[in-house]
Amino acid sequence: MQFDLLVKGGRLIDPVSGVDALRDVAIANGRVAAIDADIPAASAAQTVHATGCIVAPGLVDLHSHVYWGGTSLGVDADRLAAKSGTTTFIDAGSAGAGNFLGFRRHVMERSKVRILAYVNISFAGIFGFSQTVSVGECGDLRLCEPREVVAAAREHADVVVGVKVRSGKHAGGTSGIAPVDLALEAADRAGLPLMAHIDEPPPGRSEVLPRLRRGDILTHCFRPFPNAPVFASGMVRPDMRLARERGVIFDLGHGMGSFDFDVARAMLAEGLAPDVISSDVHLYCVDGPAFDILVCMSKLMALGMPLVEVLRAATQAPAQAIARPDLGTLAVGTVGDVAVLRQRSGRFTFIDAVGASLTADQRLVSEGIVIGGTWWPNEAADHDETERFEAHADHTHVEVAARHFGHRHE
Repeated sequence: MQFDLLVKGGRLIDPVSGVDALRDVAIANGRVAAIDADIPAASAAQTVHATGCIVAPGLVDLHSHVYWGGTSLGVDADRLAAKSGTTTFIDAGSAGAGNFLGFRRHVMERSKVRILAYVNISFAGIFGFSQTVSVGECGDLRLCEPREVVAAAREHADVVVGVKVRSGKHAGGTSGIAPVDLALEAADRAGLPLMAHIDEPPPGRSEVLPRLRRGDILTHCFRPFPNAPVFASGMVRPDMRLARERGVIFDLGHGMGSFDFDVARAMLAEGLAPDVISSDVHLYCVDGPAFDILVCMSKLMALGMPLVEVLRAATQAPAQAIARPDLGTLAVGTVGDVAVLRQRSGRFTFIDAVGASLTADQRLVSEGIVIGGTWWPNEAADHDETERFEAHADHTHVEVAARHFGHRHE
C-alpha cells in the first residue's frame, strides 16, 4: 500500500494554507503524504470516510490541566482526546520545577496523545485545588524561584513551551505583583513566553498587562468582573487595546470561572476576538461549563465568530504561540494529526462561568482524531454525550456551581 491511512471525502479547512475545499488527506509514516481532490481508497491500508465532515488539523488546546494523578485538578488527556478533537494538550502550569519530572515520566511519556507544558513559577505547581481546599501556589514567595524554573525549562526543553504564573488574590494571596515579576525573570532568562493568569485583584489587570511582552499570553481574556477587560458600559478598557497592539496574545482559557458571555460580546463587537481558544479543562469544569475545547469553540461560533476563525484559534494560533509550526496545519510533510469534526444541528444551550445561558442551533462534535497517522475514533455514544451536555444546562445548578468555584479557581 502507498499510504497507511486515508481520510476521504471531507471538507478540508486549513487556516495556515487557506484551503477550504473537498480534499482527501493521505498519511504515511506518521506524516501527511498527499492532499488531493480524489485519492483512490485502494491506495491506503485504512480509509476513514469523512463525507459531510470537517477535516481540520488536530486541535491544539493551549490551556489545559492534564497532570492526571499527580495533581488534584488533573484530567486524563487520553480519555478526552478523541471526543474533543484534540491531538495536542498544553498543560498550563500544573507542575512546577519540583515535580515536572514526575509529570513527564508518569503522564507525558505514557500518553497516546501529545502533551507539552508550561512550567509553573511555583516550585510545587498547582497543589491546593479542590472543592474544599484552595491554597494559592504563589501565596508563599519562597516557592517562586526563577533559577529552578530556568533549570527545569532547559532540562526538559523538548516539551516545555513557556512559563506560567497565576496572579491574583486567590492564586497569590498578599504577594501582589511579585509572582508575575519573578515569572517574567525566569521566562526572559529561558527565552520563553509567559502565560499570565489573572483572577481577582490584587494585582489588578492594569498592573499585569503593561509587563507582558510581545508573544506573552494573557489567559482568561474574557473573564468576568472584577478584573474584567471591559467597563460596566461595555467599552473595552484602553490597557487591553494597548496590549493587543503590542502583540500580547489573548487566550480564552474558559475553565470554571473565566468566560463571561457579556464580556465576550463587548470584546467581539470591538474587533477583539481571542487569538486562541482554549478550554482550561480540569477536574472541576470537565463536566461543565467548559467541557472541552470543542464546546468552547461552539460558544464562540454562537457569539458570531466565523467557523474558519474559530478553527484558526484552535490550530494555527496556539501552534504559533508555542513556536511549533509543525503542528496546527495540514500540508504535505507535516505531522499526521487530524481532527474529523461535524457541525451538529439542533437546539443547544451553552452556559458561561457566571451562569448566563446562550442558545444556539449548532455545535461542533468530534467523529475522531488521527494522531501520528493512527485513527482514533470517538467511541463515546452520541446520546450519552448529548445527555451529559444538556444536563449541564440546568441553569440553577450552574449558577450555584459558578458562585461556589468561579471566584476561587481558573
